[in-house]
Amino acid sequence: MKMSKQFPLNALRVFEAAARNGSFTRAGAELGMSQTAVSYQIKILEDNLGEPLFLRRPRQIALTEMGERLSPKVSEAFALLGDAVQSVRDNAGEVLQINSTPTFAQQWLTRHLGSFQLTNPNIAVRLSTSPTLIDFARETADVAIRWGKGDWPGLVSHRVMRLDFTPMLSPKLLQIAGPIEAPADLLKLTLISASDPWWRHWFSQAGVDNPELEKREINDYGVQTLDAGAAMAGQGVAIVNPGHYRDEIAAGLLVQPFDLVCNDGRDYWLVYPHARRNAAKIRAFRDWMLEEMRRFDT
Repeated sequence: MKMSKQFPLNALRVFEAAARNGSFTRAGAELGMSQTAVSYQIKILEDNLGEPLFLRRPRQIALTEMGERLSPKVSEAFALLGDAVQSVRDNAGEVLQINSTPTFAQQWLTRHLGSFQLTNPNIAVRLSTSPTLIDFARETADVAIRWGKGDWPGLVSHRVMRLDFTPMLSPKLLQIAGPIEAPADLLKLTLISASDPWWRHWFSQAGVDNPELEKREINDYGVQTLDAGAAMAGQGVAIVNPGHYRDEIAAGLLVQPFDLVCNDGRDYWLVYPHARRNAAKIRAFRDWMLEEMRRFDT
């Protein structure tokens, strides 16, 4: 029997859109079909399976138990079909869309991406940044660099860098401040982004039980690059990831006054949708980045 008779592919495509959008109307708008046509295709699929896939309610639909079981498998199947078609095309001019946190993009990605493009000349790179976790279903990205614990449903995650943190300041400020012999001595200085939870964590590990951070002036810059920039300008002490600032430390722009480095269980991860794990451009970037990170850590 032909697959087209066993599996009503067009009806499955309509079902995937309706389940993802939670609406026959929105699915029709996405596919260029009327709501009636969407309903007809869903009915064909339900008749084929012998089970209802949606509960029809006034102005609302909801997946049945069978629909809930079928939806993720159909979504993954269409994603794999798309990757299979893409894999046999000439990839000249192919674009890899990368989303990253601002600090990781500035302090690591932009300094290393050149080697990826040299080894993959047919893959163009577009880099965007966002301090929040993007939704792959709603935003344009092939891969992302995000921080956390690597436990995001539906995504493949590879840990690429520890997100450690420790106080840093400029040598000039350290000279002006006088002896900084104990962690509590940092409290004599301006703490950049004092509301950052990293400060409380670090002071606790350093044995400073009540640094009274809540009484400090709020000057939260939001991203490590701005905190580190303010520290290099002598405006105070920043708490940042030393792995991001190896060059600045080597150049004498930042100093780490204490050996204590902390981690709160969250690190940097390379992530991409599980359904797109076989895309050639994603595999190429993953393999390059993991190897580049191994060299960076040695």
